[in-house]
Amino acid sequence: MLLRRVVITGIGTVSPFGRGIEGLMDSLAAGRSGVVRVPALADITGMRTRVAALAVGVDAMEIPRKFRRSMSSMSVFATLASQDAAAMAGLGEEQLGGGRLGVSIGSTTGSPQTMEEFFKDFTADNSLERMKSTLFFHIMNHSCASNVAQVLGVTGRILAPSAACSTSSHAIGYAAEMIGLGKQDFMLAGGADEFHPLTSGTFDVINAASTAFNDSPASTPRPFDRDRDGIVCGEGSGILLLESLDSALARGAEILAEITGFATNSDPGSIANPDAACIAECMRQALADAGVEPGQVDYVNAHATATEQGDIAECAAIAEIFGSLTPTSSLKGHLGHTMAASGALELAACVGMMRRGLLIPTLNLDNVDPLCAGVLHQREVEELRVETIMKNNFALGGVNSSIILRRYQ
Repeated sequence: MLLRRVVITGIGTVSPFGRGIEGLMDSLAAGRSGVVRVPALADITGMRTRVAALAVGVDAMEIPRKFRRSMSSMSVFATLASQDAAAMAGLGEEQLGGGRLGVSIGSTTGSPQTMEEFFKDFTADNSLERMKSTLFFHIMNHSCASNVAQVLGVTGRILAPSAACSTSSHAIGYAAEMIGLGKQDFMLAGGADEFHPLTSGTFDVINAASTAFNDSPASTPRPFDRDRDGIVCGEGSGILLLESLDSALARGAEILAEITGFATNSDPGSIANPDAACIAECMRQALADAGVEPGQVDYVNAHATATEQGDIAECAAIAEIFGSLTPTSSLKGHLGHTMAASGALELAACVGMMRRGLLIPTLNLDNVDPLCAGVLHQREVEELRVETIMKNNFALGGVNSSIILRRYQ
């Protein structure tokens, strides 16, 4: 349990629906898909998938060149989203550089695009002569966090967790704990990733990438659906400005929501296959951390990537904890799987649902897989006052995470 209450006072997003939380929420509510066909994927031998969810509406030129030259696309996404979150929270230079604000932003890896370009050039003639001096800043694992801190003048703590699909949930959970312990008053927290063909290729090789809907990209991915055939990789960034309640009240800041619980655990049974029992235990720990019972949760935002094993294991865990009474949906049918950004982008959307008084259904869920039938699937947009939300994220490597979000009271 957090020793100090932690609230959200700012949100920044870069997604397949553009920049900004309002545009993201409008697109989700309208049932739009951000998945598109990517013709360049056809040029890669052995690549079967042809679809991805690519960020739009991004202008890197907004960032001064002295900062931009050390950034890959993912750092650009994270920086723009962080600037928007800080602006929404009403933070100025005094708070950003005062030492009481930190950064907790992660990515799956450093920039894969930069790494590809370097090794393609290096292996041509085994030469370093053309290597740019800024290359390392693109590929270091804390590139997003460091670049954000440089641009915004942050002097507080820097954390760059890396846990694949659970990355930004970890970043947010650990940031909340830092504030809860009194180590910082503010944290910019979330994640970012950039699309690269090898990301899709990784899932394609293990038969986990969507390939059956290359000619109808808006029809995939299909979380929980009988006809799902795998992940659609995406890109973007989600950043939340977390703040102690005392600080927010003292500033007169608008409080968007409160984070009341966080849990993460490890599943040592398999590095690749999720285990329903471990997922359920993670959810129990998050509920306990928040001090709430399952019946007090109004909505579960599932990780649900449209893989058979993942969807089934998560549904079994949700059914064990909540039965078939709590509305549940996944946003990956709209957004694709934005990897390290997914937890934060989807949590930002959960805040949006709470504030708009509506639930967003799982896009492309036409026929529920019988093995996923044990939960209450949200099948249409519904107006509903939501007080408490659970957000799940689970990653390859056996890393699970759950966050409890509550309407501020």
